[in-house]
Amino acid sequence: MPRALVLCHHDEDSPGLVGEALEARGFELVVVLFNEASPSPSLDGVGLLVILGSSSAVYDPEVERAWFTRELDLIRRADERGISIFGICFGAQALCRSFGGSVQRGEHPEIGWYGVEPTPGSPVEAGPWFEYHFDVCTLPAHAQLWARTDRCVQAFAIGRHVGVQFHPELDAAQLRDWFEAGGDDARDLGVNPDDLIERTLREQDRARVRAARLVDVVIGHARANGASELSD
Repeated sequence: MPRALVLCHHDEDSPGLVGEALEARGFELVVVLFNEASPSPSLDGVGLLVILGSSSAVYDPEVERAWFTRELDLIRRADERGISIFGICFGAQALCRSFGGSVQRGEHPEIGWYGVEPTPGSPVEAGPWFEYHFDVCTLPAHAQLWARTDRCVQAFAIGRHVGVQFHPELDAAQLRDWFEAGGDDARDLGVNPDDLIERTLREQDRARVRAARLVDVVIGHARANGASELSD
């Protein structure tokens, strides 16, 4: 049974719909909280490293000193060992930075359900996908752009690794947990949590199907690009 190591950065985070899809495809999930108080997890036996979102920024020097340097090292070691990485939101930004790109504050945040524009031949669906971010990626030259909006990069591949700026893992229960834990930044922008949770309830059955298809894309891309623990 292949093993997926999932890095969460907050207690209220979960692999959600992505985790469901991975388990349905025979993966054993190992979910760990990664922050300044936690040790770096082992990569032994790991076939897929999934990195979830964070309220932190990958360019914050205090975050880097506290724990993000260790996460960058984990990404480097996973790549060296042939382990595929699936980065979501902050995780995608960490991938971008790790492989020579840059991340910066965007002019306009995206919070809510958005369609994306796949590039020609892209395996990523147009969505809608759930967004909750303030930062944007500038990809390294060797990355493959898979989707974007008029505001930023939304999906890309670097070698065997895949990053998405949106949150395919999200369902209404997790969004409710996010708002209960904070969300003042969204409220300050005029977002009504109850309205957004209600929209997510209406969307989540279709989102579950899209998330499962995206997981198939990630696994297929990893296998096609030599992921060491995911060969057929």
